Amino acid sequence: MLTYAVRRILISIPILLISSFIVFWLGTLSGNPLTPLITKSPPAPPNVIAAETARLHLDQALVPRYLSWLGGLFHGNFGPSVVSTQDIGSELATRFWVTMRLIILAMIVALVLAVLVGVLTAVKQYTKTDYTATFLGFLFLAMPSFWLAILLKQGGIEFNNAVDYQAISTIGSSSIPAPKGFFPQLADILGHLVLPTIALALISYAAWSRFTRASMLETLNSDYVRLARAKGLSRRQVMFKHALRTALIPLTTVTALDIASIIGGAVVTETVFQWKGMGDFLLTSIKAFDTYAVTSWLLVSAVIVIGFNLIADLLYGVLDPRIRYV
Repeated sequence: MLTYAVRRILISIPILLISSFIVFWLGTLSGNPLTPLITKSPPAPPNVIAAETARLHLDQALVPRYLSWLGGLFHGNFGPSVVSTQDIGSELATRFWVTMRLIILAMIVALVLAVLVGVLTAVKQYTKTDYTATFLGFLFLAMPSFWLAILLKQGGIEFNNAVDYQAISTIGSSSIPAPKGFFPQLADILGHLVLPTIALALISYAAWSRFTRASMLETLNSDYVRLARAKGLSRRQVMFKHALRTALIPLTTVTALDIASIIGGAVVTETVFQWKGMGDFLLTSIKAFDTYAVTSWLLVSAVIVIGFNLIADLLYGVLDPRIRYV
């Protein structure tokens, strides 16, 4: 297993380097950071524009700029921002944990629901339970993430107005000012996570539960499961020890592939609920033509996607030991 893990990690390194160049190249094509200075009325003096050009390294060719930026990453320097007082690295680090707690919790909720509903509907195929879960799955799958988030937010506001109490948090990732003490702060953060997590998890759960159902049905009809039943194993042993473990492999693949869309959904969800996370940082940077900030955001997102795919590769070896020797 260790050799398998090391081999997968080594494969991820060149992929990450290629991804870093691609996101840097795309970042340079996204816009001219000097546009606000050039288009404002009256325009900035030429010496100011020349100074900003040198500070943002816009006077260098693409490859030297990339190599300089890549070298700075190893020292925690994500490049100069158009806002001279802003440190991109520290800003991303602060917002990263705000967004990741939403993404991780939403993925856990979606995975638990997908496995439970997928297994249940596979076992109870063509029953009322199966039809009801299928209808709800397609309903959530058809909902745009921003629309579902708006509905949940509006529902939370209406509920608070009905009970005349702030029972459900609908704005921000935490209260301002934050409550004192560890447990009150934890409760406050969890309270603000409820609605965004539901909005982000339901859409992912809808697709993942269908994959789990299809995979579980295929596994239950396989020869080795029928053999396990013929040997007299209990229903629980057949379901969880033999069928479910194999059926989780396709779900692992789909989850790893969907992480990019989950990050995109998090940007929309954070916007609706006015979170100061990575989504808000991306949109603010795009509006300001902050090339290095946008590029750094894309790089962090690429690292997250590659990291989750690496985790998926390692989980393959856990779910099916034969994969370790491939």
